[in-house]
Amino acid sequence: MKYQIFGDKLPIVTLQFEAGESIYTQSGGMTWMTDNFTMETNMKGGLMKGLGRMLSGESLFMATYTAKASGAELTIASSFPGEILPLELNGTQQWISQKSAFLCATPGVNLSTFVTKARAGFFGGEGFILQKLDGAGIVFLEIDGTVVEKNLRPGERLKVDTGNVAAFESTIKYDVETIKGFTNVLFGGEGLFLSVLEGPGKVYLQSINVSGFAARLLPYLPHRD
Repeated sequence: MKYQIFGDKLPIVTLQFEAGESIYTQSGGMTWMTDNFTMETNMKGGLMKGLGRMLSGESLFMATYTAKASGAELTIASSFPGEILPLELNGTQQWISQKSAFLCATPGVNLSTFVTKARAGFFGGEGFILQKLDGAGIVFLEIDGTVVEKNLRPGERLKVDTGNVAAFESTIKYDVETIKGFTNVLFGGEGLFLSVLEGPGKVYLQSINVSGFAARLLPYLPHRD
């Protein structure tokens, strides 16, 4: 399978298949395709896995598209201004991503839920349920805003504003810490908590997050008295 990512602020990924190759995405995720695919919609993994996906921001049902001929093309668009990030999994890696990051993947990639520690779940900005990706194949993630890659050495720590952690390898330790100092809390503008990532492993950060963006828009939206 070949792919090409197009666009700037609202990117799309176009995938070109050999006969028999497949991709799966959440129900309604396809944007356009050539007329040589079969489509199968199911809960992929059963009811419990489907419900778990719903908790992590995806739909209960997944649609699998399989090419009937070589050269078949299918395009999937992002749903929010940002970037599309391709990750190739080799069968031994595991990645953890923010809610609703999953865009599409080849059948060998497993999408499931990842439950954070209690403190990270309460205060880390993403809640208790994140997405876990493992298996072998390629997966495409939606990243809010601009994506930045960081490679952390063993014991190296990175502090990130809550909500700006897009994805990280499972070797990364993920926790939160309280911002110290009374004036920092009241007037620093960063909230009470920061996400803390400790290496070794790779981390992808995003320049904005959907919830923070929506909060900034609220004062400008019309409302009824």
